[in-house]
Amino acid sequence: MVEMPQPQLKENHALSCAFAVAGVMITLVIYGFLQEKIMAGEYGTGDNKEKFTFSIFLVFCNRITTSTISAAVLLATNKSVNPVAPIYKYCGVSITNIISTTCQYEALKFVSFPVQTLAKCAKMIPVMVWGTVIMQKRYYVKDYSLALFVTLGCSLFILHQPMINTEKSKRESTVRGVSLMLGYLGFDGFTSTFQDKLFKGYEMEIQNQIFFTTTCSCFISLCWLIFHGKLIPAIDFMFRHPDCFFDATVLSCVATASQFFISYTIRHFGALTFAIVMTTKQLVSIVLSCIYFSHPLDRMQWLGGAIVFGSLYTKNLLSKKPQGLPTNAQ
Repeated sequence: MVEMPQPQLKENHALSCAFAVAGVMITLVIYGFLQEKIMAGEYGTGDNKEKFTFSIFLVFCNRITTSTISAAVLLATNKSVNPVAPIYKYCGVSITNIISTTCQYEALKFVSFPVQTLAKCAKMIPVMVWGTVIMQKRYYVKDYSLALFVTLGCSLFILHQPMINTEKSKRESTVRGVSLMLGYLGFDGFTSTFQDKLFKGYEMEIQNQIFFTTTCSCFISLCWLIFHGKLIPAIDFMFRHPDCFFDATVLSCVATASQFFISYTIRHFGALTFAIVMTTKQLVSIVLSCIYFSHPLDRMQWLGGAIVFGSLYTKNLLSKKPQGLPTNAQ
């Protein structure tokens, strides 16, 4: 048997990783902007301005779009549309995903943008906790050090960034808002880890998991909207504010694309790699905002960036295997 040269393996791995990272970051940066605009902004003119308050309806729109596209992909590629894992396991991912997404949307009503961004930087910690509980992974001191240093670096950068206009931001950080962000972190960490477990336990295709988890999410969110009488008011809001409908449509399309990139990343590189990408994405979002609005970076921000990327670079240098820590952290 002729083995492929090791440099070629490393090159293919690097290209795949770059593809996954770029896809996740681009889609989620746009997604973050739109969700902030929809949930924290106002629609209408003059005295008729009103806020969109139906966060579950956004979840429903996102999931039904993703479910439809994933079904089309399965049919177009002649792949099986039968469930690989028991339905209740897909539903488990769906429920925690709905809760985490709803917490994220609702938190924007109570906490400011920097507080939410700061909270997301701690994503690696719950992923490591859930990885230990669910998948019996064993992380080493260097693994925890990486998570702590990346979180520290992002925290320094965001806490010292000068771009926030306090006159425009009237949402205060409340106990409820912080609680919602903690709920987001906990449930989102569980979702990505349990997805990782399903991929490894059942050898399922990315499209298969996306289709069944989003279909379950559609059903659950639709039932919630009907039961609480929110479906008709949400649709009425969209008819009265076409610009909100446009934003929600773009949000759903971007969310669908992000689901494929997220699942690809988790499938091939593991939940912790996804957490690292998500943490770095927060930093990139702030950098892009600073560049776009011509905000200078101070010394503490440069220090925070150096800590984040220095930690990641050091981890890659010390890694003995091409796939690094996140794929095999046992």
